[in-house]
Amino acid sequence: MKSLIRLPLQFKMVTVTLLVGLGGGILWAFGYVPATQVVFSLYALAVGAVLTGRMVNELRHGRFGVDILAVIAIVATVLVGEYLASIIIVLMVSGGQALEDFAESRAQRELSALLDREPQVVHRSDTATGEFVEVQASAVSPGDVILVRSGEVVPVDGSLLSASGSFDESSLTGESLPVQRLEGDSVLSGSINGLNAVTITATATAADSQFQGIIALVRQAQQNRAPVVRLADRYAIPFTIVSLAIGAGAWIVSGEPIRFAEVLVLATPCPLLLAAPVAFMGGMSRAARNGVIVKGGSVLEALSRIRTAVFDKTGTLTHGVPTIARISARAPFDEDLLLTLVASAERFSSHVLAGSIVREAQRRNVTFLDVQSTSEIAARGITAAIGERQVSLGTLAFAREHAADVTRTMTAGGELAIYVVVDGAYAGSIIASDPIRENAGQTVAELRDRGVRDVVMLTGDARATAEHVAHAVGITSIRSDCLPADKVDAVRGLTERPVLMVGDGVNDAPVLASAEVGIAMGAKGATAASESAAAVILVDDLSRTVRAVEIGIDTMRIALQSIWLGIALSIALMIVAAFGIIPATLGATLQEVVDLATILNALRAIGAKERHSDDLRRVRDQRP
Repeated sequence: MKSLIRLPLQFKMVTVTLLVGLGGGILWAFGYVPATQVVFSLYALAVGAVLTGRMVNELRHGRFGVDILAVIAIVATVLVGEYLASIIIVLMVSGGQALEDFAESRAQRELSALLDREPQVVHRSDTATGEFVEVQASAVSPGDVILVRSGEVVPVDGSLLSASGSFDESSLTGESLPVQRLEGDSVLSGSINGLNAVTITATATAADSQFQGIIALVRQAQQNRAPVVRLADRYAIPFTIVSLAIGAGAWIVSGEPIRFAEVLVLATPCPLLLAAPVAFMGGMSRAARNGVIVKGGSVLEALSRIRTAVFDKTGTLTHGVPTIARISARAPFDEDLLLTLVASAERFSSHVLAGSIVREAQRRNVTFLDVQSTSEIAARGITAAIGERQVSLGTLAFAREHAADVTRTMTAGGELAIYVVVDGAYAGSIIASDPIRENAGQTVAELRDRGVRDVVMLTGDARATAEHVAHAVGITSIRSDCLPADKVDAVRGLTERPVLMVGDGVNDAPVLASAEVGIAMGAKGATAASESAAAVILVDDLSRTVRAVEIGIDTMRIALQSIWLGIALSIALMIVAAFGIIPATLGATLQEVVDLATILNALRAIGAKERHSDDLRRVRDQRP
């Protein structure tokens, strides 16, 4: 109900035009025909003045739009006394503008979710009592001692006071594996604390910390976006010249100025103004059905012309959740026994991979063993007494302290080995990895089928890990060890444009905002990336990126077809009207028929069928 109340306020010109039309109709019904003519004429001229002001402002910025035709048609119909035709023209123009505004209404969004994630209150140690009290984040100064509880976002950059801590930095660096920090190590704001509460010493204010820097990058990138040009305006000059030529010719040949008005009524730019917004709304609806929220018609237009696709690695090309890749057991141990011992030792550990090991054990229906005692050395490993066995597991160096025969396990890029020693002898290793999405390679290949020339991967990970993933999915251009600002610079330096950027997490928010089209993998709640992106994938499926590009291509094709259909019908009717066959009021009514045909054709964008690969190759070959 509230949305219905807001609509008349949102589209004020349409509402006022309908009210003026209703009022004039009432006057006409009671016999006050001259009054109706005055009301309609004055209102139409007032709208014409508004359109003229907007048109002049556009011309100052070097842009020529189709509004000039509407202004000429309004003035011409008023001068020749066709007041009903003038009000119909105003309704068509205001309705077209309302549709366009509605189609673009979601193109820009504030970074509310990103700002909501920013810590507002922190727990600071009181110098007098030593107790932690809540203060505003803006009140924190370098040197203050801050308590960060389990699961909380680190509010400011600092150094760790606690003996150790585990932090999820995926939103900053893109690395999916939590990192272990020891006393004295740096801790970045925006990272998420692990299971245990920790204390840090602030090394910067909230305003100067990493998280605020990312927010500033997003805002700067959004401000630097190129302005959107209405699709209809690209056809404005030739359509205007043709329409004025037909109208002027009819006036000169017949010697009757009404002919000029009759032609110009049919030259109103409504087919141009209506076709693209309706098609774009249809494309946005189709995208939503496919699990992609597109934030404006200009996004669909840009998607139809993508030349370079850029992917983040963690959480985009990969799942972003570490899993157990394989288990390498040494006799007399087998995989199940080795996993049983390790999972039992890790069951209540805060080790960064403990959860992955326990989940793998549960998947294999492993029966956990009782643990008599455990001893954990942060960032190195765990020693546990399990029954009569002494089990040690952790890094290669840690394992070699407990057994001399430990050998290094060969790992691929993106993998991490956990070495296991049982009763002083090497028992094997468990290898964890962030698995590549099953459809990542196919997604890259299908984007190339849709006209994408270059595919690039940007990641905060090390080169070896990046190369492993890139090779697996068919990407040859890689940029590793990237911070958020590095990603923005890399995208700005690309020459094949427009650029499509696909990512997730806070660290990708600036680069998503700086690309012509940023698509966020928002299924896992990557709110910051979702807010700064032009489109959001609501399901955890990378292939929807391809679907979004395909919908953009189809939507633009249908929009252009609709525009040309409207132009063709309008010109045909203008030629007929030049001979005096179509009166102005009838012409305005026939223009509504043209509008209807344009809209019906544009609505095909809602239900356009997904095309096969052969069709897409033809599209690719036809594009410049």
